[in-house]
Amino acid sequence: MATSVEARTVSASAKSASLVDIKSLVLLAILLAAGFILNMTLGNALGIVGIKPQFIIAAYALTIILTRANLLQAAIYAIVSAAVIQLTTSIPGLNFVTELVAALLMSALVKANVGGSKANPLIAAFLTTLVSGALFAVLGTVLMGAELATAVVKVPIVLGTAVFNAIVVQALYFPLKKVLGN
Repeated sequence: MATSVEARTVSASAKSASLVDIKSLVLLAILLAAGFILNMTLGNALGIVGIKPQFIIAAYALTIILTRANLLQAAIYAIVSAAVIQLTTSIPGLNFVTELVAALLMSALVKANVGGSKANPLIAAFLTTLVSGALFAVLGTVLMGAELATAVVKVPIVLGTAVFNAIVVQALYFPLKKVLGN
């Protein structure tokens, strides 16, 4: 008596059912590690000339734009990034607010394609860093008990940082997009 045996097949969807897929988290982790090292080395060196690059912001901005993160995913990236920033921040805890707002803005700007596909990384990263820096300057000034008007002194640093981050994100976006096959 002959029996027929059919091979059993199992298929899996390529789409992840989780909130954030592992590829996105690995990308964020790699960019945050690089950003942290750059903040501690190049960032501190450039601080002497009045520019204080925030490579951590550039890291989550790149992750958001490369993964086309929705608002909830962007919020997760912000919280993880803010946790990393806690190792070097001058005002512990504040970055959880500033980076959350900035990452949500980044996600919205990416979804709206502000500036078009070629300029979106530049414009979105500039505005994201500007909002994060301005919030940090204003809220930090208030939390430290200083007069709000003293936050104005930080405007050139915030603007310089926003310009620097925008250039970094723009320069890295297209090569990373190609490497990731997006």
